[in-house]
Formats: sequence, structure tokens, C-alpha cells
Amino acid sequence: MGRNLPLTRREQGFTLIELLVAIGLLALMAALSWQGLDGMTRSQARMRQYSDEVYALQAGLSQWGADLDALAVQPNTASLDWDGRALRILRRNSVDPGAGLSVVAWSRRSVEGQGQWLRWQSPPLQTRGELQMAWLKAAQWAQSPTDDDRQREVQIAALDQWQIFYFRGGAWSNPLSSAGASADAKPVTEATTPDAVRLVLTLAPGQALTGSITRDWLRPTVGGGK
Repeated sequence: MGRNLPLTRREQGFTLIELLVAIGLLALMAALSWQGLDGMTRSQARMRQYSDEVYALQAGLSQWGADLDALAVQPNTASLDWDGRALRILRRNSVDPGAGLSVVAWSRRSVEGQGQWLRWQSPPLQTRGELQMAWLKAAQWAQSPTDDDRQREVQIAALDQWQIFYFRGGAWSNPLSSAGASADAKPVTEATTPDAVRLVLTLAPGQALTGSITRDWLRPTVGGGK
């Protein structure tokens, strides 16, 4: 008769303590992996948000320049006006000149408790009466917009404050300053178009870009269009 041999460790299997230790290690590895994946997801989300904010600001600044480049200067008609709250621009259609003029307005207004840089544009205008109504509506939009006005506005960037300056007579000045009140405080017409417009933005903290940004626009006819 052969005798029974003792089981080897492989044949005996794992003990309960060893299984508990293995399960604990697997749980720890899973938790660490989850934290790593969660951190990567959050980082990617922040990068997408920052990229979107930078793109929106770049697009807004490009649109700002395009609006001023398309400034429509008409005899005895206001074409550019800064009232301390909004900059209104009478602009032509760069793609289809026959489509009529439009009134564009830029302003800073609180949206859901945060200051936002905003742009508004009227529909194409065909008559002087429509132009005058849109010019007044642009000023009203900057202060107390209607639901219809909000449908026509675009949010550009979170903004703490902004400033506008005109370049005339070889110097920058505030359009609302007492020194230039006799001319600069009035809407700009053909005879009073500034040589340049300076935009100074103070971006809200916590964004992809912070601090101040200065953008100068030079009237194309100044210096031979250079």
C-alpha cells in the first residue's frame, strides 16, 4: 500500500489571509489608477476650457479690428461713438456692399454676476430711419437689453473693465475728457474721424489669460493705407 504524500503549497491553494491581501492590493491599485485617470480628465478639461477662452478672445479682437476697418463714414451721419458704456460703429458689409449698412456695438455688462465683453449687431439697414433707430437701440442694449437684444449679442470674454482712447492731433485722449468735450464727446462724423482708436481690456482673474491687453487700430487712410 502506498502512503499519502503531503500536499504541496501549490496544491493547497491560497490561504484566506493571502486572498485578503491580494484583494486589498488590487483595490489600492484600482484606486490609484482611478485617481490618475480622474486627474488626467480634469487636466484635459481645463486645457480645453483655456483653449476655448484664448480662441474666443482672439476671435473677438479680430472682429473688433474688422468692425473698425469696415467703418462707414457718411456725410452728416454719426459713424463712431463712445459714450462711456458702449462703442457704436456704423459699418458696411465687407462681403456684399449692396447688403446695406449695420450698426455694431461693443460693451461690458454683467452677465450672471460676471462682467463680460459683448458684441451686438443690428440687421442690415436700408433707410436713414432704420439707421437712426438701430443707432439708438445699440445704446439702449448696452444698458438695459431686451430679450430680443440678447439674441443678437455675443459674449467674448470675462472682463473687469475696459477703456477707449482716440488719437487726434498727435496725442491720445479720452473721448469723454473735459479737454476734448467740445469735439470728442460728440459722435464721430466724416470730419472728426480719429486717426486711431486704442482699446484697453482688463481681463477678469481666473481665466486662461489675465492682466491688461492693449489693441491699437489705425485708420487705413492714415499714412497712405499702410
